[in-house]
Amino acid sequence: MAKYILVVPSAALPGRDDEYNDWYDKEHIGDVCDVPGIVAGKRYDALPDSPVTPPAPYLAIYEIAADDPKAAIAEIQRRAGTGEMTISSALDKSSAPMWLYRAR
Repeated sequence: MAKYILVVPSAALPGRDDEYNDWYDKEHIGDVCDVPGIVAGKRYDALPDSPVTPPAPYLAIYEIAADDPKAAIAEIQRRAGTGEMTISSALDKSSAPMWLYRAR
């Protein structure tokens, strides 16, 4: 079984960082980690002294162990689209692309 990471930068809508971080830390990261194939998740805050400006103030990295990592990502998207996974209205959806990397 191959190992991957899913990298997701994100931002809150203006003035809603506290609400966004509360939702992400207390609900969303656990919901994502409940998806088959997702084995762990960790969040990070961007630092203002980064050598290059980060694409968003927050970053989540999820570890995936699966033969088909795209199936895990599809399940995240399915759950988010059906209401099985709550998506906070404080999330700036345009700030949250997902990148998949395979471990070497």
